[in-house]
Amino acid sequence: MKRFSRILFYLRSQKQNIVLYFVFNILAVVFSLLSLSMLVSILNMLFKKDLVADPVAPALSFRPDELLDYIKFHLVRVVKEHGQAYALAVTCMVTLVAIFFKNVFIYMSFRVLTPMRNHIMTRLRSDLYTKILELPIGFFTEQRKGDIISRMSNDANEVEWSVVGTLEGLVRDPLNILILLVTLVFLSPALSLFLLVLLPIAGFIIGRVSRSLKKQSTNAQEQLGTLMSILDETLGGLRVIKAFNAEKILRAKFFNTNGKLNQIRNRMNFRRDLASPMSEFLGVLVLLCVVWFGGKLVFSNGLDSESFIMYIAVFTQIISPAKSLSTGFYNIQRGSSAIQRIEEVLQAPIKVTDEPGAKTITSFNKSIEFRNVSFAYDDKVILRNINLIIEKGKTVALVGSSGAGKSSLADLVPRFHDVTEGELLIDGVNIKSYSLHSVRNLMGIVTQEPILFNDSIANNIALGADHVTPQRIEEAAGVANALNFIRQKEDGFDSNIGDRGSKLSGGERQRLTIARAVLKNPPILILDEATSSLDTESERLVQDAINNMMQNRTSLVIAHRLSTIRHADEIIVLQKGEIVERGTHDQLLVQNGIYRKLVEMQEVK
Repeated sequence: MKRFSRILFYLRSQKQNIVLYFVFNILAVVFSLLSLSMLVSILNMLFKKDLVADPVAPALSFRPDELLDYIKFHLVRVVKEHGQAYALAVTCMVTLVAIFFKNVFIYMSFRVLTPMRNHIMTRLRSDLYTKILELPIGFFTEQRKGDIISRMSNDANEVEWSVVGTLEGLVRDPLNILILLVTLVFLSPALSLFLLVLLPIAGFIIGRVSRSLKKQSTNAQEQLGTLMSILDETLGGLRVIKAFNAEKILRAKFFNTNGKLNQIRNRMNFRRDLASPMSEFLGVLVLLCVVWFGGKLVFSNGLDSESFIMYIAVFTQIISPAKSLSTGFYNIQRGSSAIQRIEEVLQAPIKVTDEPGAKTITSFNKSIEFRNVSFAYDDKVILRNINLIIEKGKTVALVGSSGAGKSSLADLVPRFHDVTEGELLIDGVNIKSYSLHSVRNLMGIVTQEPILFNDSIANNIALGADHVTPQRIEEAAGVANALNFIRQKEDGFDSNIGDRGSKLSGGERQRLTIARAVLKNPPILILDEATSSLDTESERLVQDAINNMMQNRTSLVIAHRLSTIRHADEIIVLQKGEIVERGTHDQLLVQNGIYRKLVEMQEVK
């Protein structure tokens, strides 16, 4: 039950609906029992001609055996006063009314349940998406994107259909079975004792069959996550796949995973589909045992025939909710693995958070300082003993081979990660003392790969900004050298750019990300060399846009093309997470060290 605690937590705000759901179900069962009592009376009247009313009317009681006596007394009186045909008509009408109210209350229970089900799934998806936004970037470097999408979509759907979808049965069916069992006990304690011995045996058999469903369901969800990842990689790398004739390899990879998923799901469905016929067979077996034992009681005058007929009628009503409950139990086993996978995301630790009483920083006045900073991720040391001061208005460039720690160092400034040792200070105050929102509000980031969204050009430029006028968006586009190509679009700034900006060229996409940073007008810029993958003309336009943007700002530049950082105030050379050289372009060339070798290698190219 612990793994369903989140669903129960979501239901805490639905207490009124839960009470109504119980009340409606109880009333539905009561009217169902009343209709059964009337049907038994009809049979009794049709097949037992010598009905004799008791001299004294029995008191009205809700005990099933006494209720039968009460109905029988008045029915016999109606027969004597108006005849059997009239009594039969009255009984049929009462039965019809009882069935009508039974179904009215069943419908009302569904009307109450549907908002609860939708409320649970709405909250679950909202919490999952919120947690994805809150998790640190490092979490997603260890996770397949397709698997995260699978948890958000397929696992959530599995929870909706397998768990929340059976929620009504998990409440209604046990309630029905309990009320019906109590009714059976009142009708015949001896026969009920015999029944209570048989039912646990049937339940044990069903439980044994369903035990392996959770493990199989977990495997199926993992395979589905892998399948989604392969699909995501295929869509993202379709040009490369076709260029290298790798369709056969990707197809084999997809088909292999898809085949495994097919085998697992077949085994799961075989066991799940066994639930209903097995529970029905066991229910009929128990029913026949009850008929045999109850018949012996009738023959020995230990039970009257009317009560026995009523007992059989009530017991047949247990079979349907028992079947539904067993199927729901199978579905719960399937859904529990999906909940577990979702909980892994919801309960993942958020390592970068605001400290209690975090201050708001509204301006950048002096410097950014790395003081004896080290950073490790999953016990792997990435940065060691970094000491660096970036003064306001200065440009500092980070260079080094791939894996040297350039991006990790830059990611510490907007607190995408927190330092493991040492301190990172802004204006002499530890960055952890400031709120995340206010720190990131001081910064604009332009990455090597343009990150755009399937929206209009204007909305992509204005991302994260509130109440932005069209004039400001146009000015930012002008600074980013993007105005000309935007005006050439049919819808101008309202043009949709497609998935990840697929309708634009590489240079156009990059200039939009620069326009986004310009509009934000941040005092601190973090630039992951934005021109390294562009053609000559686009590179010139983007570089000019970057130069316009960097004016009068503090800049931290991750440099891939060293020719673009010749005029940086300080160049930091990283190797294996440590600063090995530092200085201006000319100073580093004179040192004849790693930086000079990097420059010469690029000049040779």
